[in-house]
Amino acid sequence: MKLARAPSPCNRGWTTRLSVIVPASSVALGRHLIHWYTGSSRDDTESTEMNSFNLLKSIAEARPELRKSEQKVADYVLANPNDVIHMRIVDLASEAQVSEPTVVRFCRALDYDGFQDFKLTLAQGLASNASYEQFSLDSKDTVIEFKQKIFDSMIGNLINIRDQLDPGTLEEAIDCLAKANRVEFYGFGASAPVCADAQHKFYRMMVSAAAYSDPHMQTISALTLGEGDVVVAISQTGRTKDLLHTVKLVRDKGAAVITLCPGNTPLADLATIPIHVDVEEDKDLSTLMSSRVVHLVIIDILAVGMAMKLGPALVDHLKMIKRSLRNLRQNDKRIPPMRRPLTDSDGE
Repeated sequence: MKLARAPSPCNRGWTTRLSVIVPASSVALGRHLIHWYTGSSRDDTESTEMNSFNLLKSIAEARPELRKSEQKVADYVLANPNDVIHMRIVDLASEAQVSEPTVVRFCRALDYDGFQDFKLTLAQGLASNASYEQFSLDSKDTVIEFKQKIFDSMIGNLINIRDQLDPGTLEEAIDCLAKANRVEFYGFGASAPVCADAQHKFYRMMVSAAAYSDPHMQTISALTLGEGDVVVAISQTGRTKDLLHTVKLVRDKGAAVITLCPGNTPLADLATIPIHVDVEEDKDLSTLMSSRVVHLVIIDILAVGMAMKLGPALVDHLKMIKRSLRNLRQNDKRIPPMRRPLTDSDGE
């Protein structure tokens, strides 16, 4: 039987890219944004290759439907992806203890033309990023081990969400924010600092922005909003009762709601523009939440898009802020040398 193929490297629909046409006069603004958000400029030739995590995940999901001999190939590929990309078909057949035709059938079962086509896709994915997977901690893990697991899991989730985000939805959200009279950010718990960060970024761009993490303040805020205002509601679960209550009030007042939360949740259903953030979390470790980092990155995307729409007029304002903040920093040359504490012998 034919199984659904993993996304092809040529399938541009799987890569999220926010395309903004910037006039020549906006070059200076672009430079400021690079410094602000520590990002790098990308042109329209940005790589659209699928990552190896998606391909390996596809193989794992397809494994039960494969023949027993093909499962041997799948098992070897899953365990040794970095070795497979350097192998000939005869090498893989030997290591998996199957025939060469079995390797070909395995590749075609995944809807690849043959071993070379399959190997190319795997190699491209491994070249663009490592194979990141959801980690599980062990009580015997050393600092080096759980440091690696946490970073790998975080990076993997960022890559997966990047590839899942819909560019059209992001552009719609940016347009909505650019036209807003007021922008307010609602969130509780770990989402509260994300809201504070968002308010800080938008306020710098002369946007009337506020952030609330208290249910009473959110209720008061919601009742003062109207058409032309926007609320960005941020939630890891999309099911927080107080947040659902205030978002309903916002919708009743005619304001728009952009949500950053998992899809198929009550909060996403209430949104005017839902941005789905479906992140795998370690349910036993509430402090390790990749969703918080993903939310921060999406806020950066929205803020950069907003700044691009504001155009060159924003440059002078950003320069003024930069000069003012520089004056608040202590120059190392002005720091007086530390004085040696007095001892009894100093008084003799």
